[in-house]
Amino acid sequence: MIFRQLFDGVSGTYTYLLASRPGGEALIIDPVLEKVDRYMQLVRELDLKLVKAIDTHLHADHVTGLGALRDQTRCITVMGEQTKADVVAMRVAEGDRIAIEGLKLDVLYTPGHTDDSYSFVMDGRVFTGDTLLIRGTGRTDFQNGDPRAQYDSIFNKLLRLPDETLVYPAHDYKGDTVSTIGEERHFNPRLRVRSIDDYVDLMNNLNLPNPKMMDVAVPANMQVGLHQDEVARRGWAVSAAESLTLGGRGDVTLVDLRETGERERHGVIPGSLHAPYAELQANIAAGGALRTFAGAEGRRIVFYCAFGERSAMAVQAAQDAGLTAAAHIEGGIDAWKRAGGPIEA
Repeated sequence: MIFRQLFDGVSGTYTYLLASRPGGEALIIDPVLEKVDRYMQLVRELDLKLVKAIDTHLHADHVTGLGALRDQTRCITVMGEQTKADVVAMRVAEGDRIAIEGLKLDVLYTPGHTDDSYSFVMDGRVFTGDTLLIRGTGRTDFQNGDPRAQYDSIFNKLLRLPDETLVYPAHDYKGDTVSTIGEERHFNPRLRVRSIDDYVDLMNNLNLPNPKMMDVAVPANMQVGLHQDEVARRGWAVSAAESLTLGGRGDVTLVDLRETGERERHGVIPGSLHAPYAELQANIAAGGALRTFAGAEGRRIVFYCAFGERSAMAVQAAQDAGLTAAAHIEGGIDAWKRAGGPIEA
């Protein structure tokens, strides 16, 4: 396995790049905008393909690199379902699994630092974001932070992982790079409390100044979505209301780009074909399944995903590949549902 821990000295942020050969699919956790060129250089040097970019929560101390990485690589952006970000390609919940070739991250909802904080567990490691730090915990005094929720997240979720589980946080300001659940249980001064009320009192009296970048970072990180209006301007988009007339038409194939877990959890548009976004390039290449469908006389392919992000990238790729009849549903299945479209399990 390829594992790289990268550091931004300005914000004290750790970013993690993970991959497992042979195909070289990679994911990145908590990227910083100013370091995107460095990440891409490393991806090229290691001959990797970045397929997913994840934020553990909506950060207040740096601008995320999610949007820039998506624009350069057409990767899937991922955050928790509580995020206030305008659009991310995939929203996850506790119990979900984020997968790439050879690697799986189990999703834990660990609110407290913010109300959209998540941790990710993988093979004896846990990426804790700002929930559990090395000899500390994330502050709880802004972005709907809640010390009671954080106590529950730490004591009833994270500390129930095996003691030998390696702890990789999103930040450190002292030079520490890794800890373990057992170490934090025994040596983290903020966890030496006798009750939840003691923890709440401790966190409510830290009296810390706001992060220097907060007024810039939070608004920027809420506006990371791919601007789908350019795709619409080119005539490659179908509104949710218009898409309701497409079901059952013999000259239209609706193509669901979401992953199996998303389909099982949120349902599908009746009659649609499943062709995951990860397999898009093979499907639109010569001899690919979607090119075969598109080759049928007068047939149109209409992509959809969760919120329109993956489908907008897919329709651009399809157009580039010569599938000029391709389009996508603006806003994805989320917009379809809001427009009253039928869903089946």
